[in-house]
Amino acid sequence: MAVSLAESAKLATDHLNAGVIQTFIEESPILDRMPLESFEGNKYTYTEEAELPGISFRAVNEAYPESSGVVNELEEGLAILGGDVDVDRYIVQTRSKLNNQRAIRTYMKVKAASIDFSDNFFNGDRSVNPKGIEGLRRRLIGRQVIDANKVGPTSNQYDFFDALDALVAAVPKIGGSNGALYMNSALIGKVKSGYRRLGGGELLMREIHGKEAVVWNGIPLLDPGQKLNGADILPLTKGADGKETGEIYAVRFGNEETDAAVTGLTNGGIQATDLGEAHDKPVYRTRIEFYCGIAIFGGKGAARLTNVLNG
Repeated sequence: MAVSLAESAKLATDHLNAGVIQTFIEESPILDRMPLESFEGNKYTYTEEAELPGISFRAVNEAYPESSGVVNELEEGLAILGGDVDVDRYIVQTRSKLNNQRAIRTYMKVKAASIDFSDNFFNGDRSVNPKGIEGLRRRLIGRQVIDANKVGPTSNQYDFFDALDALVAAVPKIGGSNGALYMNSALIGKVKSGYRRLGGGELLMREIHGKEAVVWNGIPLLDPGQKLNGADILPLTKGADGKETGEIYAVRFGNEETDAAVTGLTNGGIQATDLGEAHDKPVYRTRIEFYCGIAIFGGKGAARLTNVLNG
C-alpha cells in the first residue's frame, strides 16, 4: 500500500531526510496529499481491465459458455528529479554564525524541486523532455476532458456550476481528504464570488492535511502556484476576444491500484545525502534525489475542465 510523505517523514532515520521530506510537504499542494507507492526496479507494471467477461443464464445440465474477459498490461516508468546543493567552505566558516548556510540553500533546492514536480504533474510532456514525467494534461482524454464553453463562475453562474458538477462526477468518490480541485488563484476567487452571488453564502475554509483551504462541496480548491520562472503552473490565457480562460483539474488520490485513482510512484522515496566536502572543489555538497512517477489507475482518477472563463 502507498504511504504518504507525512508517514515517510515519521519513518526517516536521520534529521536531514526528515527535514527535506517535511519541506516537500510544506511547499507542495500535491505531494502533501498524494500517497507514494514504493516498488523495486524502474518500471511499475499493472493490469487494467479492457473488456469484461461474458455472463449468462443456463438451463439445467447445460454448461456455461467460456468467457474470461480481456486485460491490458501497462507500465509506468520513473523520472529522476533532484540536484546538488554546493556551499563554499568559506561561506560556511564566515557566515554560519548568522544562520545555517547549508540548511538555507538545501531548503531553497527542495522548494525548487517541489515547484518543478507540481509543474510536471500537470504540464509534463515526455515528447519535449523525455527525462521528465508525463503530466495530466497529456494523459487525460475522452470523457475525462470536459469543455466549459467559456462560462465563468460570476458571469454564467448556473452554467459554470453545472460544468463543475460534471467535472466532479467524472472522478468517482472524490472527497476532501483524498482529492482536490486545482486551478489558478484568480479562478478560486471567482468561484467564491459566484457561489456567494447564487445565494450560497461564503465558501468555508477547512484544514485538510494540515493546511487551510477554501472548500466547495467538501473538496479543497487549490492553486498549484508558479513555475521557477514565475509563470503560473495553471495559467490564464487571453483569447482573440480579449477574454481570459483557464482550466480546472479534479484529482482523486488513492493508496493502491484498486482505489482507481491517481497514485504517486517511487523507488526509495525522497533521498537527501550529505556528501561532505567535494573532491573537485572546496564546497560542502548535499544531494537531493527523488525517483518519481505517477499512475492513473482505472482511468478515472482525474479529469480536466477546459475553457473556463475568468469572469
